[in-house]
Amino acid sequence: MAYATLAELKGRLDWELDEDELRIAASALEDASELAASYGRDWPEATVPRLVKTLVLKSASRYMRNPNGYTQSRAGDETLAWSEAHGRDAGSVYFTREEIRLLAELGGRKPTLASAPVSAWGTKAGRRRVGLIPVDYVGGDRFPMFRDEVSPW
Repeated sequence: MAYATLAELKGRLDWELDEDELRIAASALEDASELAASYGRDWPEATVPRLVKTLVLKSASRYMRNPNGYTQSRAGDETLAWSEAHGRDAGSVYFTREEIRLLAELGGRKPTLASAPVSAWGTKAGRRRVGLIPVDYVGGDRFPMFRDEVSPW
């Protein structure tokens, strides 16, 4: 399952691919498509958004141009360097942070804020007066917390 074709990827590269590179390119397209599905959602191939296809092609062509993830190369003294910017993704098919954000939005995964009800340990809702919590001292009475029946605070 690839969201883009090998012919579309070849159109983005400026050299003719040999047999081994064609095999690697097909794998890169599949890997990029799997990543796109995991960051966004699993789109049917027939209805994949154009932007998802573009991002998959961008990621696969980035990998094909630099499969080892080099950031610097020198022929004179055989110097090679890798960047820590992509960490474990260097030398593999990856999406940038912005691309991941776009995929998440396209897949309907927007960051949201949620709340959860919280109660004191050992209390049960509806059994005690609203907003009173038990305190642990001799002759202890219930301590008002948050609100009571009359006022909001």
